[in-house]
Amino acid sequence: MSPLLRWFISSSTFGVPQAAGPIAFSLVALSLTGQTSGGAAMMLAMTLAQVGGAIPIARLGRRLPIATCLRVLVVIRTLALASIALLVAYEASFTWLIVLAAVAGSVNGAAHGYLRAVLNHLAPASRLPRTLGIAATLNELTFVLAPVAASGLGTVSPAFAVLVLAVVGAAPALLIPSTGSAHIAAVRGLKGSLLSPSILLWLMCAAGGGAAVAAIEIGAVTLALNFGYEPALAILFTVPLCLTSVAGGIWVSVRNRMATRKTVLAQLFIMTLGSALAALNLSVATTVIATVLIGSVLAPLSTYYSLRLDALAPPQRRAEMFALLRTANAMGVIFTSAVLTVVSLSMALIVVTGLMIVVTLVVGMAARRPASAA
Repeated sequence: MSPLLRWFISSSTFGVPQAAGPIAFSLVALSLTGQTSGGAAMMLAMTLAQVGGAIPIARLGRRLPIATCLRVLVVIRTLALASIALLVAYEASFTWLIVLAAVAGSVNGAAHGYLRAVLNHLAPASRLPRTLGIAATLNELTFVLAPVAASGLGTVSPAFAVLVLAVVGAAPALLIPSTGSAHIAAVRGLKGSLLSPSILLWLMCAAGGGAAVAAIEIGAVTLALNFGYEPALAILFTVPLCLTSVAGGIWVSVRNRMATRKTVLAQLFIMTLGSALAALNLSVATTVIATVLIGSVLAPLSTYYSLRLDALAPPQRRAEMFALLRTANAMGVIFTSAVLTVVSLSMALIVVTGLMIVVTLVVGMAARRPASAA
């Protein structure tokens, strides 16, 4: 098996816990407490810990080989998720589930940074757009299959659903290609800012997109209940979202070049429109159309952010940069999760739509500055 193929498999399976987590955790909460809001609380704990741990943990492992550090972090996450499954089976206190979700999340950001850094050792810069497009396609397939599996397995046993996502998510520890002695500290010093205005612009966009997608994914079970369906039919909203994301990833792979700023602005507008349609809560059909709009631009936007930040980041700090990108996306998830814990899903969708409007306007204003380095 070629190193690049192993990286593709590692990349797609790495996202399984995050893809299946919203539904799996909601079903866990429903079985233990009778409400789905506990699932949002678990996702909030996971993503808060991810934000807090991303850069510190990435720096802790910078003197180890990149692939070795990634394996260690994936093992930690797997053990935490397996422990959640065990405690659910024994109906332990829900507080412990939240704590373990935080432990699992604490390594996510740093692990993603190392995973993306490995790719720079496997593919030349000229092939990165296509490679990232293929990775985005595979990742979105993960986001199609994982929620379906979580829904099906969760109706039989929520504990078993969590165990399965833990096992599948452990695959990168076995498959990630070795980078030899390459490690983050290979270039002396860690100079160079990661918080320039240009970098912050695209991190903000990633956060806004993460919030919009999380509103659908975390709220999928609630959406199904609102329209009178069984919880397992949350896939009515997650599957169209992910299928159109797959199509977007294929488009990026075939195109194999970075999008223009005008194209990115148009894609942000489409995501904002989708979020607004979902917030209207008119019907199942309208909400599905909203998820299609959001999903269609998800992969192109995420690929653009990765390529843009790869070019903007100091070479010796790319792993930290990719961890920050993951963290920015997690910030969007945190924002949505926090809103969902205190207000209704309909109100949360309105708030997220407002956030996307702000993000789109900021990018539009930045595009009007010819001298902008963004």
